[in-house]
Amino acid sequence: MTQTDPFYKKSTVILFGFILLVYVLFTLADILVPIAFSVLIAILLNPLNSRFQRVRIPKVLSILLTLLVALTALGLLLYFLSSQIAQFGEMVPILKQKFTQILTDLQHWAERTFGIGIQKQTQILKDAANSSKAVVGRTVSSALGIFSLLFLIPVYIFLLLYYKPLILNFLFEVFSHKNTQSVADILHETKSAIQSYIVGLLIEASIVAVLNSVALTLLGVKYGILLGVIGAILNMIPYIGGLIAIILPVLMATVTKEGYTTQLAIIGAYAVIQFIDNNILVPRIVSSKVQLNALVSILAVLLGGALWGFAGMFLSIPFVAVIKIICDRIEELQPWGKLLGDQVPANYPGQISPSQNSPSKTDKTEINIVRQE
Repeated sequence: MTQTDPFYKKSTVILFGFILLVYVLFTLADILVPIAFSVLIAILLNPLNSRFQRVRIPKVLSILLTLLVALTALGLLLYFLSSQIAQFGEMVPILKQKFTQILTDLQHWAERTFGIGIQKQTQILKDAANSSKAVVGRTVSSALGIFSLLFLIPVYIFLLLYYKPLILNFLFEVFSHKNTQSVADILHETKSAIQSYIVGLLIEASIVAVLNSVALTLLGVKYGILLGVIGAILNMIPYIGGLIAIILPVLMATVTKEGYTTQLAIIGAYAVIQFIDNNILVPRIVSSKVQLNALVSILAVLLGGALWGFAGMFLSIPFVAVIKIICDRIEELQPWGKLLGDQVPANYPGQISPSQNSPSKTDKTEINIVRQE
């Protein structure tokens, strides 16, 4: 394909290439999702590994120590969640009975109000549950499977850190010598953006977890700490996660408390927390180098969810951020980089300025003559 080829030919080739890429990503999700997570975690752990090597620790041992630190932190988090979930399991029979009663009342109300039979409602709920199981099953099998979590991802991280010089040397050699500086700039910005984004995201999630837990505990919601931490983890999924996080404590309050005062208080508290998160925590803590506009971020999260489930929602923002960095460094792709970014231009080619919209002095004179006549 050359520059002289007609537009329809170029667009067709690009469209088929995009369709093939999406098909490969969807088909190989079980393989690519653990690798994608491993790349992000390896980039995040690389500074710690480099620090170990600077104090003369052998390369293999430094990587193993880095993995040990990461697994210890993950183990502490899982231990905390498992202890909270174990306490939550004691109330499952009572919660199930109460939830069944509420669901029965809602079904009778829907039958009286909308004329939908209980059997029809049950079928709708079964269909929704089956679709949810399919989404969750695909996500678990592709990203959070036991085999991937306990074996593949640590092995990938070890190999990525061990063969880092080999991978970087390949990236430099695969491009011509004149592009060496551009490749170095792209790699440096990509590493900085991903590290800053993930570290900022973890700090933000910790603060949101504390705020959620304090709010739910003050409102008397059972298992407020567990729900607050789960809400903070869900909040790591941009835009959509925060909305999902509100549902869990509202359901808990609905099942365990009478009336709707607590539910309204939870919604109000979470709205304040979301305001603080979106206007203070995200701009100040989460990396400012991931400069994506809200429209692109929402579309990326939705498309990532459709492609790879919940794992795709989390991976979508770093992935699009890397695409933007590459587009900003390649002259032919800079318009696409600007489209992904959050810098809105004051004007654009072909825009009519305010002075062009207002009538000129000659036009005003002609209008006055017409009025006098």
